[in-house]
Amino acid sequence: MERRRKWALWGGVAAVVAASALMWFKPWALWVDETVNEALPTSAPTTEAVVPTASGATSPAPAPVGPTTVAEGVFISHEHDTSGTAKVVRLADGTHTLRIEELDTSNGPDLRVVLSDAPVVEGKAGWHVFDDGRHVTLAKLKGNKGDQNYALPADVDWSQYTSLSIWCDRFDVSFGAAALTRV
Repeated sequence: MERRRKWALWGGVAAVVAASALMWFKPWALWVDETVNEALPTSAPTTEAVVPTASGATSPAPAPVGPTTVAEGVFISHEHDTSGTAKVVRLADGTHTLRIEELDTSNGPDLRVVLSDAPVVEGKAGWHVFDDGRHVTLAKLKGNKGDQNYALPADVDWSQYTSLSIWCDRFDVSFGAAALTRV
């Protein structure tokens, strides 16, 4: 009788540990793709600007130019095979958006889009560096495949960040990263 109780107790403990491990690691996420196909946002100034002319009269300001790519990079693989491009795009209203195009990576638990000042390094040496120095987490990754946009907050100077990582916050590892080079 005592032996049965011990086995039941250990069986219950093992079941709780197994369920907790499954909820933590979420292995099924590796086989479930989330595809996002967002168009590049367009914007326009909310008020029409007026510019003085040489004669002192005023005329409407010329329409702003946009969207314009101001920085870009190509993803390299880290923990998981990752491909696609990343762009910082200045919109017509002067705001900036991070655009990820043709992204193809694995899905995983707690994936984030992180701007960082860390250099993009191939191989295992580049897997864990994107949260070491100056970095900003923009948002949760919308999908592991496709085209997606992330508005850059006005208080974030994107030019201070030289790289972008698809970052697994749960395990502190980069799935893939792109060095952002000014265009």
